[in-house]
Formats: sequence, structure tokens, C-alpha cells
Amino acid sequence: MSDSNPSFLGRISLAVGTFFSILGNGDFAADVLRLRNGEKIGAAPAAAPAATPTPAPTAAPQPKPQPAPVLKEASPDAALQLLGLLQRDARFIDFVEEDIKAYSDADIGAAARLVHEGCRATLREHFTIRPVRDEAEGSRVTLPAGFDASSVRLTGNVVGSAPFNGSISHRGWRVEDVRLPKLADGHNAKVIAPAEVEL
Repeated sequence: MSDSNPSFLGRISLAVGTFFSILGNGDFAADVLRLRNGEKIGAAPAAAPAATPTPAPTAAPQPKPQPAPVLKEASPDAALQLLGLLQRDARFIDFVEEDIKAYSDADIGAAARLVHEGCRATLREHFTIRPVRDEAEGSRVTLPAGFDASSVRLTGNVVGSAPFNGSISHRGWRVEDVRLPKLADGHNAKVIAPAEVEL
């Protein structure tokens, strides 16, 4: 090895590769054992000095490590803006933050109907949302090799590899268009609903 002092990660990679080489190659395992005992690698064993030394097998090449995915930092402004719109049009946060234990099911149902109508109107005004799959729920589908795993999640007894045959239990949702209002410079998006003071 050209690097006489490999890094910690390099040593981990070397240890893992050596471990599997020892398991899969008896000659290599014997050389490692001789090295641990202080003998020269590739030298003939002490009991048989006349035998010609065999060169030590090289460790199997390690696969190239996959580059880590590049993570983008999401700006919270759009999410905060959506929360503000849901609060304005549907009183969404008021509903979620309310302690509903003391209310009857009928009262909760009536409030939920109003929140639902407001949330639906807000989503339809600011987003174009379509199903990921066009087939009806319950339809049988075949997912070929290389299907988009970000658009389809496999559930149930997932074994083997594609193609997969199964039934659609949820069509999924995707956003085709976003129409959030533009924010004025200096707007504090963290205030999703200002306090109200009645005079």
C-alpha cells in the first residue's frame, strides 16, 4: 500500500475488505495469520523450507463509494406562508390547537366541516394538485424495473426485485403548479396570524 498511514475511514475500508477477503480466500487468510505471528508474508512456512513462496494475493478491489446525495436546505418561508393562508381561510391552527375533549362529537364535526371547506378552498386557490396514478384505487398494476420510487411507495410484502405486481391502495398526490402570493421585502413570515386587538 502506497499510503503508509491511511486515514481512519481508509482503515475502516481496509478492515472490511480484509475481513471478507479472509473469509473467501484461504491463502490470503494464511498470509494474514503468518503476518500476525511475525513471519514474512509470502515466505514459506517454517516446517517446509524447500517449498517455493507463493505471492500474497491482493485484496479484492473495493467498489467506488457512491457520492452522498446533495441536500438542499429548504426555505421555511413558503411553508409558513401556507400555514398563514390555512389559518386565514380555515382557522386551521385555531382548530388544531383547541383542546376538543370538552366538546361533543356533533360540535367537533360541525367545526371540522368548516375547517375542511376552508382548507380545500385554500389549496385549490394556490395549488394545482393531481393524482400521481390515473388508475382507480383497487386497480391491479405492474411496476417495471426502474420505476420512480419517489412517486410510488411499495407497501405490504415487499420481496424480490421489479417488476412488481400489486393493487393501488392510494393514488398519491403531486403538485403541478404553485401560486403563492409574493411576499413583501421585510415581511415576517414567522407571524402566521397576527394577534387581534379590538378597540
